[in-house]
Amino acid sequence: MKKIEAVIFDWAGTTVDYGCFAPVQAFIESFKEFGITPTFAEVREPMGMLKWDHINTMMKMPRITEEWKKVHGRMWTKEDVDEIYAKSEKAIFKILHNFSAPKPYVKEAIAELRNRGIKIGSTTGYTDEMMSYVVPAAKEAGYEPDAWFTPNSTNNIGRPYPYMIYKNMEKLKVSGVDAVIKVGDTVADIKEGKSAGLISVGVIEGSSIMGLSEDEYEGLSEEEKAVNINRVKEVYKNCGADYVIMNMSELPDVIDKIES
Repeated sequence: MKKIEAVIFDWAGTTVDYGCFAPVQAFIESFKEFGITPTFAEVREPMGMLKWDHINTMMKMPRITEEWKKVHGRMWTKEDVDEIYAKSEKAIFKILHNFSAPKPYVKEAIAELRNRGIKIGSTTGYTDEMMSYVVPAAKEAGYEPDAWFTPNSTNNIGRPYPYMIYKNMEKLKVSGVDAVIKVGDTVADIKEGKSAGLISVGVIEGSSIMGLSEDEYEGLSEEEKAVNINRVKEVYKNCGADYVIMNMSELPDVIDKIES
């Protein structure tokens, strides 16, 4: 039996910020300042990537590219991405502290993992400066991992590359990739875990892929919930997730299955 030594979690949409709304709001507001109104689907598709890469990916989307040409009369440039990114940074710094509360069952799951001697690592699409807001607020609310790394620690190479995970493994002193699990709420999270050689787990409730607030989700009928759950499961399945859980209360059982 292989003992799981560490779990590497994502942040927004996975352990904090139900529905992953902080970056969504910031991206929408920053694009609007340049005359472009992206859809929620367009904003959420690259979620989990380094924020500059996220904006660059959105700019490459055909509809947004065409809208940019109509509004500005030219093709967008790298400098335009830089400017939108700068606007999004200012926007997100204003709201980050309001989106750092742990999601349901997170604190209980973390306590159970620690009771088993499992270490807690984390990766994110946020920058170090953004995390200087998120980490203390999450700690005050009861969640604090043993390690966290942003793309700033890996020469700004974020997901789906595995380097942030390897940084965690080094700091947590785990024995190998077969002793680590990655848990996240985006396609980029799952791909990050798989590229690192880890078992990857997708979370349904409160995920960026689901894209609903807690009140919106709880307000759905059982039939509507089932449709949304199946939609999220299909996305995780298509990007290679090994396991899919409804919420963090199911994570200890997944670890039991893996270890047995």
